[in-house]
Amino acid sequence: MSDPERDALALAAQPPSLPVLASSFNDIHDSTRTVARQFARYFAVGGVAFIADAGTLYLLTRYGGVYYLVSATIGFLLGLCINYVLSRFWVFDRRTLQSTALEFVIFSVIGIVGLGLNDAIIWFVYEQIHVHYLAAKIVSGGVVLIWNFGARKMILFR
Repeated sequence: MSDPERDALALAAQPPSLPVLASSFNDIHDSTRTVARQFARYFAVGGVAFIADAGTLYLLTRYGGVYYLVSATIGFLLGLCINYVLSRFWVFDRRTLQSTALEFVIFSVIGIVGLGLNDAIIWFVYEQIHVHYLAAKIVSGGVVLIWNFGARKMILFR
């Protein structure tokens, strides 16, 4: 075997370097990487919105004497507005609709479905399982996060 053949075989036997693998993976899975990045950002935005949402729930219920489901609804609507603004400017870079007003309406309709899930889960966990309403809010937050991201990604931000 000649030296060039031996060198070629030795090179072929070596595993590819990490940068080569990463580059190939990114080229093949670019859309997955984008969705993963969007979900990570959406998760962070959801965290900010959740703090406002749960904080409003707690403050209105504990110190304002407001019924917990009314507080949950008010908090959810505040979180919805925060989520829209941050999602529009930081999470999703593509728009399905040109009209910001129509986009917000559809974003809100998806959020209203999420609100129904939110209140139903909080009610069920609090009233039927007898877990504190803030713990119920955490359970609800996880379910609604997945619903909202999936629906908004598929309908508004493809």
